[in-house]
Amino acid sequence: MLKDFNFYAPTRVVFGRDSESKIAQLVKSYGGTRVLIHYGGGSAERSGLLRVVRQQLSNAAIPFVELGGVVPNPLLSKVYEGISLCRQENVDFILAVGGGSVIDSSKAIGYGVNYEGDVWDFWCGKAPEQCLPIGVVLTIPAAGSEMSSSCVITKDDGLLKRGVNSDLCRCKFAVMNPERTYTLPPYQTAAGATDIMMHTMERYFSKYEDMTLTDAISEALLRTVKDATLVVMEHPEDYRNRAQIMWAGSLAHNDLTECGTEKDFATHRLEHELSALFGVTHGAGLAALWPSWARYVKSRHLNRFVQFAVNVMGVENDFSHPDETAEKGIVAIEDFYRKIGMPTNIHELLGREISADEIEILVDKCSRGGTITLGAMEVIDANDMRNIYHMAR
Repeated sequence: MLKDFNFYAPTRVVFGRDSESKIAQLVKSYGGTRVLIHYGGGSAERSGLLRVVRQQLSNAAIPFVELGGVVPNPLLSKVYEGISLCRQENVDFILAVGGGSVIDSSKAIGYGVNYEGDVWDFWCGKAPEQCLPIGVVLTIPAAGSEMSSSCVITKDDGLLKRGVNSDLCRCKFAVMNPERTYTLPPYQTAAGATDIMMHTMERYFSKYEDMTLTDAISEALLRTVKDATLVVMEHPEDYRNRAQIMWAGSLAHNDLTECGTEKDFATHRLEHELSALFGVTHGAGLAALWPSWARYVKSRHLNRFVQFAVNVMGVENDFSHPDETAEKGIVAIEDFYRKIGMPTNIHELLGREISADEIEILVDKCSRGGTITLGAMEVIDANDMRNIYHMAR
């Protein structure tokens, strides 16, 4: 069966070596007159990118203020700080300079500037009503937030990591220069590639299996990212393969690979609690959990796992033993994770054994006290979550 769909991808992409030269022009074209430059740590400063952004805006006589300090798993406290600054300075456009954490923090600020209540309301079920326009200068290909409707924020109090989706926060433009990714540490490159692949895998593993074209796009994206990552781990300044990864990051999460299917995202939700509680890198957490989720559900969805094994991981199809073919596909992606320095279980992720009590905390947060389920291809409840976390130990 093919699922009806509505594909909406309004973000303008300016891609290539000279793309930063268009920043001021783009801001003006979307009505920006007073800009918040939002960024993370010192890398954007050290690389010279912030200097380029400032110069671009200054040359165009566009006033700006700055707010740095966004951390991985972006915090609600920084969002509050940004909302206050934007109100004080009458900001009407937010320019995110960084990766997914900076972009998500920018989206959350955009939701809150003209909202009279607590912006956290939008992560508790209330639908966002408006959002300041946002542009991106992308430095880390991973989250795909530059073209997605998603925004994930961690509330400092209780370390609650939650996501909200709304087309209102889709970025007006994304400036992408693959050269800006040359200096990414190998671990960050690998974790980013894992996240990119998982955004597609969470859509590929669907109960809707009749969209041959979407499957083919997904499989090509997954193979391309896998092969390109192996190259750039050895040759970090390989422009061609850095470009493949950067563009794939956007396509993996702008819903293209969901057309005619239905996303599952159980592994993402399981990982959100892991990274919120332990502060681990999101992509690494996904690598640690996905093989266990896959083994937990594969017997009821063998055709899909066999197709993944053969078409993505290059496993020879043993038509007499589909379960063995499916398992070889999972083993193959574990081998890939190890090659690029990613963990394949929680022990490798944390460097220690996770306790049963810690797993119970994860289950309680993930299931919201046993009140919600996760997944679409395979719906999992609190007990299933517990079993998967234990399998991934």
